[in-house]
Amino acid sequence: EFQNINMKFISIFFFLVFYSSMDVHAKPPYDGTIWYFPDVINSNDPTTFKELIYTGKDYREMFDRRKGGRWLNKEAFLFKAVYEERIIEVQVNPEFKNVDNAFKEAFYYSEVIGRLPNFLLTNVKTVWIHKGNKSYGGGNENLLIHTGRSKEYISKEILEEVFIHEAGHTSLDWDFGGLLSKAEWQKAKNKDKEHISDYAKKFPRSEDVAESILTWIAVRYRSDRISKENNEIVLNTIPNRLKFFDEQNFDMYPLVPMD
Repeated sequence: EFQNINMKFISIFFFLVFYSSMDVHAKPPYDGTIWYFPDVINSNDPTTFKELIYTGKDYREMFDRRKGGRWLNKEAFLFKAVYEERIIEVQVNPEFKNVDNAFKEAFYYSEVIGRLPNFLLTNVKTVWIHKGNKSYGGGNENLLIHTGRSKEYISKEILEEVFIHEAGHTSLDWDFGGLLSKAEWQKAKNKDKEHISDYAKKFPRSEDVAESILTWIAVRYRSDRISKENNEIVLNTIPNRLKFFDEQNFDMYPLVPMD
């Protein structure tokens, strides 16, 4: 009888532990959002990129993630990437050896960047292109590219999605003078019970906006390209953040055609 009582107690204990762990808001649904939404923008989508003009070589201060991350003053290959509504200076590390090599890199990424909706390019003034297998970066009115990492992004068909994330830092984050109000974002965030990803939860100040913006674009404008399951997960996890983005009246062109 004593053993039976103990077994009942143990059974109830495990049931309670298991039940408490079943809370739908117990943890973020994704580790990082870029890996789960590969088709929000793809190579068949329109770009606002028009032409690339080589303007010569000159010294530019650029951040390089290699060797622990450092600022470099390099005589870079310089290009004007001309878009429908802006011009971005593309600065290519001299390690690419010659203008032809630099032009190919600058042209390829300029075309991809032009597929992003206009609001994400609001604060993008420059692009840095380096070799090396390091993560891309955003902020500093810039998009940072390490071409060695591109192979992984391209093979997993998430290159555009990575740029959405990084441009989210550059053009939305208040720490970089972006479009969003920290106070208003915090209000929306506090109404939601969870972060969209482990990455956002671990670094809420720096990554929450960039991790969330991709999923907002996915559910609001590309629901036909994502699974019903992912659609429901996003809608149920961060409804107030989504509503906050809705209220910003972002310029979605060319992702959404002009009327």
